[in-house]
Amino acid sequence: MFCKNCGESMNDNQAICLKCGVEAGKGDNFCANCGKPVAANAAVCLSCGVAIKQPEAQQKGYLNGKDKTTVLLVCFFLGGFGIHNFMMGETKKGIVRLLTCWCGIGGILALVDFIKLLLDSYKWNPNAIV
Repeated sequence: MFCKNCGESMNDNQAICLKCGVEAGKGDNFCANCGKPVAANAAVCLSCGVAIKQPEAQQKGYLNGKDKTTVLLVCFFLGGFGIHNFMMGETKKGIVRLLTCWCGIGGILALVDFIKLLLDSYKWNPNAIV
């Protein structure tokens, strides 16, 4: 195993790199399999062919980098007011939920969002209105 930040060789049970001090698995400058430099935002290492895992916040913008459990809890308890939409950067959707919360429509839409979040089928779209 190699440090993804500096490329230094590491033991499999090391928590941090002893050369640069970065947590094991963090960084995107070097391949963790062969230790060779990789291009920024590369999907695969061109030296060994191993897939390079992107940081969670960069993966398709899913939940705008927010923790799924936190978003689920906020959606369940405050979803009728659209708070979870504001958290994820879906401002237009949040405003619509806030305006419709008095008649219960916001709560129904929040329940749909909650189920989609549980099933990992929620499509994050910061420009969506509903």
